This record gives sequence, C-alpha cells and structure tokens, in this order.
Amino acid sequence: MRYAICNETFEGWEHARTCAFVAELGYSGLEIAPFTLAPLITDVSATRRRELRTQAEVAGVQILGLHWLLAKTTGFQLTSPDEAVRKHTTNYLSELARAAADFGGDILVLGSPAQRKIPNGFSYQQAEDFAVQCLADLLPVLEQTGVKLCLEPLTRKETDFLITAADAVRIIDRLAHPNVKLHLDVKAMAAETEPRPTVIAANASHTYHFHANDENLRGPGFGTIDFKPILKALHDTNYHGWVSVEVFDYSPDPETIASESIRYLRECEAEPQQR
Repeated sequence: MRYAICNETFEGWEHARTCAFVAELGYSGLEIAPFTLAPLITDVSATRRRELRTQAEVAGVQILGLHWLLAKTTGFQLTSPDEAVRKHTTNYLSELARAAADFGGDILVLGSPAQRKIPNGFSYQQAEDFAVQCLADLLPVLEQTGVKLCLEPLTRKETDFLITAADAVRIIDRLAHPNVKLHLDVKAMAAETEPRPTVIAANASHTYHFHANDENLRGPGFGTIDFKPILKALHDTNYHGWVSVEVFDYSPDPETIASESIRYLRECEAEPQQR
C-alpha cells in the first residue's frame, strides 16, 4: 500500500518540516487542505506552489492532491439553484484542479459537506441535477490538468446529499468521464448498510482514493474498527491508489497520530491473511 497523511494534522508546522517528518515515518504522500495554505487557493502564487512542491520532493514525499476543497470559504455551493453560484463554484474547483497539478498531484477529494446540501424547497433529485450541471462544466479542466475529481460520500451527521457510494456512483455514471471517480472513507462508510469490505469490493472499478480513519474521528488503530479486513478488501480488488490518514480529532499530538497510524496500518497489512 502507498500511505499518505493529510497536512491539516500538523497545524502550525512549516511545510518542509511536515514533509521531512512524515517521510521519516514511511509515508510517501501528503494530502493538502487548501485552507492550510491561504484563505483561497488563488492566493497561493505560482512561486509558492513551486516552493511547496520542491520541499516535498526534496523530502521524498509526493503532494498527491487536495481535499477539504471548499472548507472555510464562502459563496460556493455545488447544489445551488442559482446558476451564477454554480458557475462561481465550477470556476473555483477549476482553480483547485490547476493547483493540484502545480503541486504534482492528480487528486481532488470533493467532500465539503456544507457546500453540497440540498437547498431549501428542493428535492434530492433536483440537488443532484444541480451538482451534475456544476461538475459537467469542470470536465474540460480535469482533462487539461489530468486531475481526477473524487466524489466523497459522507454521513447524514455531516450533510444530506451524497451519503452512500451508490449516490456518488450515480453522479459518476451521469457525468461518464474517466476523470470523475469515487473516494471512500472508512469513517463515512458508517452510512452504508453493507460492511465496509463489501462496499469496497462492490465499488472497486470506480474507486481512486481512500481515507483511513476511525468512527471516533481519530486515526486508524485509535478506535474499535479493525482495518485487517478493510486492507484485505483493498488488496483483493487490486487497489493501487493511496491510503491516506485523515483525522478530525488531533489528540494527543501530530507525532503520535502519524507514527501510530502508519504502524498500525502496516501491522494489519502484514497479517498472514493479507497475503
């Protein structure tokens, strides 16, 4: 497996320090939340993007892409009935795709639950139609940059739109473009009616990226979820993408989260039944 970790875990750290530390632990990828760099991705200059990419490469880490795409922003809404808002959102997602490519990555994880809720007075189907219209206009930029947009199902605790893998796949099928993929998240798969390994197997042909975490919002191994059958399902379906550690509870500290998460994942992967 290729292991990565999300950079917001290391709040207050210099980028170069983060890259060097995670590389030392054995991570080969770093996933970036745009809000850790600037209020908007357009505030990150071409010079700064090159610097961040170079620092990662010197440490032996690849910036694989971006997530939390619309977090801590205003004015963006994937499911807005207002065409101007959707256009504004498409334009910003386009800038995020260009930034991901500048960093040397090819992934945009579209979570951002607050910016994809069903608008008041509209149905789920109407919200889906709005989202499809918004994302369809993004496709030419995805082609130009080679970036994959990965739709992330999330639980009803976070949003009321795009809850299950089936919801995401329906949009993927409607867009019918090779650069629109599925992202699966261990915590978020709590919304599924089937066990996580079953969901992984059923959606293997669409899955391009994967987040490792526990339902308690901490890292893998910090809760009750057994990752052995999860990693086995990824292995058995020939998943070759990243397994990226994403946490929401930053206790006790970044060093412990990062070191213990990868230790546990490697331990699970090394189990005899994984081979």
